[in-house]
Amino acid sequence: MDDFDVVVVGGGINGAGLARDLAGRGWRVLLAERDDLAAHTSSASTKLVHGGLRYLETWEFSLVRKALQERELLLKSAPHLIQPLRFVMPHAPHLRPAWMIRLGLFLYDHLARRELLPGSRGLTLTSSVYGAPLKPEFTRGFAYSDGWVDDARLVVANAQDARDRGAEVLTRCAVTEAVRGEADWQVTLANGRRLRSRALVNAAGPWAERFLRDHARGVDGQALPARGLRLVKGSHIVVAQRFTHDHAYLFQNADGRILFAIPYEQRFTLIGTTDVELPEHEEPPAHAAIDAAETAYLCEQASRYLARPVTPADVLWSYAGVRPLLDEGGSASRVTRDYLLEADARGGAPLLNVWGGKLTTYRKLAEDGATQLGELLGDARQAWTASARLPGGDLGVHGVDIDAFAAELQTRHPGRPAVRRIARAYGSGARALLAAPAGAEIAPGLFESELRHLVDQEWACSADDVLWRRSKLGLHYTAAERGAVADWLAKT
Repeated sequence: MDDFDVVVVGGGINGAGLARDLAGRGWRVLLAERDDLAAHTSSASTKLVHGGLRYLETWEFSLVRKALQERELLLKSAPHLIQPLRFVMPHAPHLRPAWMIRLGLFLYDHLARRELLPGSRGLTLTSSVYGAPLKPEFTRGFAYSDGWVDDARLVVANAQDARDRGAEVLTRCAVTEAVRGEADWQVTLANGRRLRSRALVNAAGPWAERFLRDHARGVDGQALPARGLRLVKGSHIVVAQRFTHDHAYLFQNADGRILFAIPYEQRFTLIGTTDVELPEHEEPPAHAAIDAAETAYLCEQASRYLARPVTPADVLWSYAGVRPLLDEGGSASRVTRDYLLEADARGGAPLLNVWGGKLTTYRKLAEDGATQLGELLGDARQAWTASARLPGGDLGVHGVDIDAFAAELQTRHPGRPAVRRIARAYGSGARALLAAPAGAEIAPGLFESELRHLVDQEWACSADDVLWRRSKLGLHYTAAERGAVADWLAKT
């Protein structure tokens, strides 16, 4: 039986972040994920690292400040995966007065220190490149800054760093049983392997409550108590490019919600999200999907602003994820996105439950959780991730300028396709990948060398892992090209 200090259940952003932080503090860590890394909620976000401007309306100043502080740290830690993004908010006077928006943006600019991002300003949209895609009645607006993130690759980068620091990372290997003892946990994996761990982390996201109920047992042999979660499905659609500039849009909806329209993958526009609450006690779907009503809603709301309407027939791709939110009553769109960590050792060996959270604050969540676990284990160790870069994040003389880094690589590899994509995906790791023999081109711009890297170093097993999580090449490829990738993987 293998011994660990901590077993982490769940390979989404919170589980991967905790495994990384714990391993970096010298703990013996195992991360177990039943599917692929970021297979569910953590690859189904709006792809933003942001403070959450709309949470100011619900007086969540602490959450916004924390998220804004993390936004700066993350932009520095992984400049290949997280880049600044400027947003345009057209003013709809009947929804929110201009003074309220200006006040909100002033707070957004000043709640936390900014080093990398410009502040907000007013815009005249008439005869502006930012007003051109909009209906003519939108003549004024505001611009502000946040960040864009490759969410699934951020999860992988955290798992890689955890592994590089000594953690064992298992994918497609669920924890089927965890029995709490006075001094340790007896853990059984789906492959039959049995482990002994001093502490257990439940970071199963939407399945966190169900994991405790169905797979964990206390010292008395009974299921462990679980906190109620509200499970809210958020869906997105991708359509052909609706504007050619590099800013995104924030649209205010008449129902009080907001909608983002974001430049995506060079040739597309990403529109989202919805908030559809799942029935109480319903198990989260393994493969969440958008429904017709959500598609119609996103199209209708975007078309209120865009001069060129969006229709369901325009949708080229869609995705959905289930977000676990703390149950505090009220509408789903206004439930807090903050996290709650519950750590205790009163019922036996230490247990840390992770409830809720958002992508932007994952690093702080992991830092707080690792500190609490250390205290319960009787050996609090120094936090370290605030100033550390993720794998690929050190761009050398280019600092956080990924475009300059990509241009340097293109100069070094003239004629090589997809250099910009590879630079953004792997950061400084792109140097070794491009220097290696490329091998056969399996699909446009995708060579055997990169596929081998994804399989050997990034836990990729299936075509979906490669085409929709490690990359978004599935959007760009034909069915035959996607099939060629699947065939190569099947033979590997």
